[in-house]
Amino acid sequence: MLRPISAVVRQSVPFAWALLFALASSAHAQAPIDDDVPPATLERDVHLFVIQKDGSGEEHDDSTMRANTTAGVDAVAQRYVWFNKDIESITALSAQTIDPDGSTHEVGAAGIRDVQEPRSAGAPTFQDGVLRTVIFPGVQPGARVRLVFDKRRAHALQAGTFSYFVEPPGEPVEFQRLIFDLPADLPLYADARGYEAQPPVTENGRTRYTFDFRQGQLPPLEAGAVARVNWGARLMVTTVPDYASFAARYREAAADPTATDPAIAAFARSLTAGVSDPRDQAARIYDWMRLNIRYVALFLGTTAAAPHRAVDILRDRYGDCKDHVALFTALLAAVGIRAEGALLNLGPVYSLPSAPGYGEEAINHIIAWLPDLGLFADTSSGGVAFGFLPAGVMDRPALLVDEGVLVRTPATQPRTRSAQLDVEAGEDGNASYRYRVEEAGALAETERNTFRRATHQGAQLIAAQRLRQTGLAGTARLTTSVLDATSGPFATTTEGTLDHLVWPDGTTALPALSSLSGGIASQLDNWLAVQKRTQPWACISGDFEEHARIALPEFARVTDLPRDTAASAAPLDYSAHYAFDRASRTVEVTRRLSAHFGRQMCTPEDFAQMRDALLRMQRDAHAQIVVRARMRPAASAQ
Repeated sequence: MLRPISAVVRQSVPFAWALLFALASSAHAQAPIDDDVPPATLERDVHLFVIQKDGSGEEHDDSTMRANTTAGVDAVAQRYVWFNKDIESITALSAQTIDPDGSTHEVGAAGIRDVQEPRSAGAPTFQDGVLRTVIFPGVQPGARVRLVFDKRRAHALQAGTFSYFVEPPGEPVEFQRLIFDLPADLPLYADARGYEAQPPVTENGRTRYTFDFRQGQLPPLEAGAVARVNWGARLMVTTVPDYASFAARYREAAADPTATDPAIAAFARSLTAGVSDPRDQAARIYDWMRLNIRYVALFLGTTAAAPHRAVDILRDRYGDCKDHVALFTALLAAVGIRAEGALLNLGPVYSLPSAPGYGEEAINHIIAWLPDLGLFADTSSGGVAFGFLPAGVMDRPALLVDEGVLVRTPATQPRTRSAQLDVEAGEDGNASYRYRVEEAGALAETERNTFRRATHQGAQLIAAQRLRQTGLAGTARLTTSVLDATSGPFATTTEGTLDHLVWPDGTTALPALSSLSGGIASQLDNWLAVQKRTQPWACISGDFEEHARIALPEFARVTDLPRDTAASAAPLDYSAHYAFDRASRTVEVTRRLSAHFGRQMCTPEDFAQMRDALLRMQRDAHAQIVVRARMRPAASAQ
């Protein structure tokens, strides 16, 4: 079933609120942090939904959270109720802080205010999302905050339907209950995992469905792990019986007579002038869309699940994902290319509930499917070339809007990275370097777009940051290959100086670099951020090749050079080769890494099978060249 949302905040706010930790210096000793005490606890959380047959209805929420620690105070002292002001209203709201001794402090009018949904990004046609912010007074460790509100929805986001998706909050839950009261002849379909369904009760022409939930303290998400909802609890309830029906409802709501407007057709022809191949035509339209239609990043389903009119999107030059698909498919149709929407999840979620519906970790995004070309396209991701997809929509189920069937997006796509690093150390121990990286495949346009949108100063800051992340100190000056291309390989070249690479006296452990940050060593470090995985994790395929040439000064004598290494564990293959030319005093380093997982979500068992090989690879990627300074003749006596 759909994932349970945390009381008021998780479901009422379309994005998860974060815990804010203040770091303060003090001359006094700090008390140790008790890992066994969660910052906050959801003590009691009851949601009652009374739904009418047309999808309208009322929601009554009553939740109490307890701050267990100072960090928990930050987590509970400000809470939010999200609503769509066009179709919803908050009809009642009360809130109070309850001290550990039981005394109460009511939240007055000054502590309750409405703010615009931040992700509307100043777009006038997306000003319907509002956050009612509740600021609790006098919250301290041990205090509770109680929030009670009534929300009325005058119209359904999709006429005649109701759905609700819940994922448990991160904190312990002592008691949570969700009650859905519907007309008896309006069935409720559910996908519940970890939520206990009570027997439905029917009386007076209505049926109540109840789901209870409790949980203890959850282990933290491991570095690189996918969303907990992939294996944890979730609850989805909906009045839509199946995905085919869900697709049909979206298709009906998205019908737009302006899609065939002469202005749309004329513009499409102007974009594809002189191009006859359908793939090239589609690429032209795709590139114009992603570079010219500003993406307003609102999750699908938080506002009306129907796009704006294509002519208005073309005029305004902005829109959310469904607007992108509406205009893109209209422009394609104008030049005879078939396309339809594909509903899916944008994020680290690799399966959908069996019951269809919108939710932050259910359906929350739409891209385009071009059946005649056999590819998906997401114009809302501005940094992805035509024919590729952002990682956030790959290897997951997608519901084709026109066909009403579930398919799966590609699990892999070409991704290669080659690097050449040349370093020349001088007699003072400092060095100059030149570093060239060429990206090809999926990440080429992503990297190009980063620098396309960066100022000159911003690009230099990126180069300096990548140098620091490698653990080196020095200067960095970056140039790129042409930025006006929209596909094909992309290269950056960084030149500069390195401080104190080799010490003129004593011994230096010189990193046997073949890349700055972002290369093979970084990839291995990310995979091995957790030494033993117990949760599914994201595994992205790619091919890496790196070569370095490190010229040493006359005073340096190489005493230890890493040995050649080869390690493999399907689907990984790694090799490293080292050579030292005494005549030119040059160390050559070559590394190759190939990873072809065939999917994007790997299991803890996959990691266990690869771990020993990964450790050997990581150890080699961080190998060192030991250099000892030759004794220099003492200065003659004066």
